[in-house]
Amino acid sequence: MKKEFSIYLDLMRFVAALLVVVYHSNVRLIIADKVPFSSHGHAAVIVFFVLSGYVISHMAATREAAPADYWASRLSRFYSLTIPAVLLCPLLDSWGEALAPRFYGDRTTHDLAWLRIVTSLAYLNEIWTVSIMSFSNVPYWSLCYEMWYYVLFAITVFMRGKVRLWLGIGVAAMLGPKIMLLAPIWALGVVLHRHPALARMPPWLGWTLFLASWPLYGLFQHYGLTEYGSRLLLRLIGEKWHHQMAFSKFFITDYLLALIIAANFIGFRAVAHRFAAILRPCEKIVRWLAGYTFSLYILHQPLLQFYAAVFDGDPLGSLFYAQVMLATLLSIVVIGHFTEHKRHHLRRWLRRLLAARQQPAGSLT
Repeated sequence: MKKEFSIYLDLMRFVAALLVVVYHSNVRLIIADKVPFSSHGHAAVIVFFVLSGYVISHMAATREAAPADYWASRLSRFYSLTIPAVLLCPLLDSWGEALAPRFYGDRTTHDLAWLRIVTSLAYLNEIWTVSIMSFSNVPYWSLCYEMWYYVLFAITVFMRGKVRLWLGIGVAAMLGPKIMLLAPIWALGVVLHRHPALARMPPWLGWTLFLASWPLYGLFQHYGLTEYGSRLLLRLIGEKWHHQMAFSKFFITDYLLALIIAANFIGFRAVAHRFAAILRPCEKIVRWLAGYTFSLYILHQPLLQFYAAVFDGDPLGSLFYAQVMLATLLSIVVIGHFTEHKRHHLRRWLRRLLAARQQPAGSLT
């Protein structure tokens, strides 16, 4: 992967995570006014899915070509942070609600805590018509999609013959329609990485796709096509099934959005070298920020609510919002330093464990 393109993807990853944070900060009773750029939360998740498919495909083709390497990296990436996040979230919710209940109300859940913890750690919160909220941590839903995309990708890449076919069908059947409906979006990232014709794109076409993707995204947001897709699905399947679709109810127009994002990525890849003078000097700061992306994404919502309860300020002013946001971001840096940034220890341990248990060709692990 060209360095300029890698820097760009890291920058997009951080910006997408920040947009999700801004979106949730605007609906958590910590500020009365509408915050700029607070309508891009769902679109940012689609960016993550396309980008994840691309990066995972790249890693599997280079540094993670063996199943043990692949799974050691994927599991350490998730569990280094999801274990502390899942265990910390109910504590933060309980403490925060005790301090200032008005910031919680129907925004969190407490019942069946053991079930929420188990399903969250097994990434089973969103299979079929189930939608189990991981306490106040609503963004956790996307991890329960992405982990299974990792599994399906591993089955496709590392297995062969009838075993691959039937295991893939079995996993898809277990997951149900919600997760599988967004799987093509994640797989689009894989196609962008692996399709040979896209790798030989002429610069003029790269410029066209890259430059056109921005106004196309602007039009998509301006006309509210995400919500339009949800309303269209509601008319097609009725209120009951629409509700059951939970976070996949936007899938109709999510496909269009994914194509716009794909055009941006693949177009920029063809002309990335033209941005060397801009991106290379920014590499260190971009890499540092990107290093906290997962922590930022998965920890922000329970921390936002907790610090809102701690400061218990006036949402009509900007000082309260600034206090909550600053405390949240500083906490994420501290927690991320001891979790996400230390995952290499877990990765090494998993690599040794998986290598020792390595099965002959045809095995997932």
